Amino acid sequence: MVQVIGVDQPAWVPTFTGLSVRQFGKLVGIVRGRGAEQTGAGRRWGLSLDDRVLLVAVYYRTNLTLRQVALLFDVSKSAAGRVVDHLGPYLALSQTKRKHSPETVLIVGGTLVPTHDRSVSASSKNYRYSTNLQVVIDANTRLTVAIGKPLPGNRNDCRSYTESGADKDCSGAKVMADGGYQGNREVIMPYRKSGDGSELPAWKEELNSVHKRVRARVEHALAHMKSWNILRNCRRKRDGVWHAARGVALMRNLAMTH
Repeated sequence: MVQVIGVDQPAWVPTFTGLSVRQFGKLVGIVRGRGAEQTGAGRRWGLSLDDRVLLVAVYYRTNLTLRQVALLFDVSKSAAGRVVDHLGPYLALSQTKRKHSPETVLIVGGTLVPTHDRSVSASSKNYRYSTNLQVVIDANTRLTVAIGKPLPGNRNDCRSYTESGADKDCSGAKVMADGGYQGNREVIMPYRKSGDGSELPAWKEELNSVHKRVRARVEHALAHMKSWNILRNCRRKRDGVWHAARGVALMRNLAMTH
């Protein structure tokens, strides 16, 4: 066997990760800065840190099976699995620890991620076992700010927003969302028609149009994130889907800013 993909062949990086060589270098720097080079218990990896990060990025982008990814990097399936398990948390978008300023405008949206692990998923409206992921982006930069903890896919957005912890990640900011977030008073939603079916006043219709145009940014962000195919059919177990989603969010942010 021969290693097919590696950092010594930069031409493969954009094809298999969705990142430029420079952006991938930034990603490796972030992972190294978080201490991922420390192996612990005297473990020695068969691949360099750069190649291990590349392996995880390829896995997230292509959603190949671990057996297929292992063949590309000339390692065993179990070794590829250990690399993904070890680096997943290091490759994830850091959760917000500070309170946002009142001028900050965030947008939250929920998306269903088909997930094999039925301990964290449930049959949902897409007729597949899925998890509900709450994704928060900055309305101005369109960068991902936070990803809520995955919840079963039969959980609606109004509950998932608070139960996933996404509401805490939005603390202090103005938050926009669609009409599915009823019951969350701090969330700015479009005006709804009254129970008698009467039409909304013109000024409310105008505000709804503006709200819809701005909120569409989170839908674009979700579509962009799902170009990393791991979010189309995730085989990771337990927190693996959360680490994968946050890893994709970090790579998407790098792709947009560097």
